[in-house]
Amino acid sequence: MPKAQTLYKLIILYMLDRVTFPLSNAQLSEFILDKEYTDYFTLQQSLFELTDSHLIRPEKLNNTTLYHITEEGRTTLTYFETKISSAIREDINTFLSEHKYKLRNERSTPANYYQTPTGEYAAHCRVLERESTLVDLTLTVPLEEQAKAICDHWREKSKELYATLIQSLL
Repeated sequence: MPKAQTLYKLIILYMLDRVTFPLSNAQLSEFILDKEYTDYFTLQQSLFELTDSHLIRPEKLNNTTLYHITEEGRTTLTYFETKISSAIREDINTFLSEHKYKLRNERSTPANYYQTPTGEYAAHCRVLERESTLVDLTLTVPLEEQAKAICDHWREKSKELYATLIQSLL
């Protein structure tokens, strides 16, 4: 059995290796903390050390940090993957299988808003697929509540709006 800190790092690498999109700090935390493998501060230390050793790559998107596994991380995982117990690997695979759509959807439809220099509010909404941006839309509205509502509804309405845009423009 590997040292506890090493196990947490391997769990993170294993999770990132099993998805085709980056995972956020919150998504990694949801699994690791809910399963009570470790506490929040130890998890953050593991993420920092993996980043520092170039086994994962962070990407800042709005106020969220997304993590990607690097080739070095994949290589490291191939050497040490068996150090993760089959029960933990099964827990991870089950979690990813049950939450894959939700995890991908959270990352593929980002939306945030900000105040413009003119005092209005801009809601910046996107649809991402792998490394491509399918839609990049910024709507300017007079009230912060309106911008927040647009961002809150974007995830559930984006597919319908994308289909409508494509149909209307083709």
